[in-house]
Amino acid sequence: MEKKIKRSVAILLAHIIKMDNRDVEKEAPLFCKLMGTDFDCDPGEAEAFLKHTMQEEYDLDEHLAIINEALCDDKLSKMHLLEQVNHIIYSDTITPKDYEEFEKIKQALFSC
Repeated sequence: MEKKIKRSVAILLAHIIKMDNRDVEKEAPLFCKLMGTDFDCDPGEAEAFLKHTMQEEYDLDEHLAIINEALCDDKLSKMHLLEQVNHIIYSDTITPKDYEEFEKIKQALFSC
């Protein structure tokens, strides 16, 4: 289950990078740092995962549901995850679309 959560969190963080068409090379260090902090990923593994995720199709709602289910009773971890999403959003130019996406993610994570 931990691998499934790890993948879903990585897809969530990569989604923010992907939706803004950000430079993967520029964002990779932050992504690696965030994934390494909570999931003990090494930088090479995290960067490879980010590059792969940027190319694949995924259902964000499905991954948000996985995270929500895994962290259903752990509001502190959900808040920490939202903080990480916010950190990625603020690492580049912020748009109204970013705010809308953040609110969508917040609603999905706290639907439990």
